Amino acid sequence: MKNKALSMALATLALLPALAWAHTGHADHGPGGLLQGLLHPITGPDHLAAMLAVGVWSALAVRPAWLAPAAFVALLAVGAVAGFVGVAVPGVEPMVAASLLVLGLLLAQRRQLPLALTTVLVGGFAFFHGAAHGSELGGAGQWLALAGMLVSTALLHGTGMALGHAVVARHRWLAVLAGASTALLGAALLVRMA
Repeated sequence: MKNKALSMALATLALLPALAWAHTGHADHGPGGLLQGLLHPITGPDHLAAMLAVGVWSALAVRPAWLAPAAFVALLAVGAVAGFVGVAVPGVEPMVAASLLVLGLLLAQRRQLPLALTTVLVGGFAFFHGAAHGSELGGAGQWLALAGMLVSTALLHGTGMALGHAVVARHRWLAVLAGASTALLGAALLVRMA
C-alpha cells in the first residue's frame, strides 16, 4: 500500500512539468537577493522540470552521475553572468524549451551518451537557462540572487538524483512518464513560440 501511494505521488509529480511555461519575460521579479535566487528555480516550472530531469537522468544513465549536474551548475553561472553584463544571447527562449524536449527524451529512454557529449549538451543548455535568468535577476542583489539560484539548482539536481536512485530505477514507467511529460512540455513551448 505504501509503495503504491509513493508511486502515485511520484507519477503526479512527473506530470507537473506539463503545467509549466518557459520564461515569458518575467518583468517584475522585485528586488534581487538571496531569497529571490533560492526561490526562482522552484517557482519557475520550466527550470524545475529541467533540473529534476537532469538529476533523474544522471542517476539512471550518466556515469559519473555528478557530471551532468556539475556541468549544468557551472554553465548556468556563466550564462547568468553573461546576462548580468548585458550580453545579448540569441535564441534563449527556444533553447530553454529545446532543453526540456531533449532532456525529457534522454530521461524517457535512459539514454547514455559519451561523457564529452553529455557535458557539452547539458552545459550548453545550462548556459541558455543562465542567460535567461541573468537578464531577469538584475539589480543590486544580483550576485546574491545568482548564489541562491545555484544552490537551489544543485539541490534540485540532488533531489532528482535521489528520486532516480530510490524510485525511478525500480519503476521504469516512471522514467518514461517523467521524461515524456518533460519532452512534451518542451515541444509545446516550441510550438507556442513558432
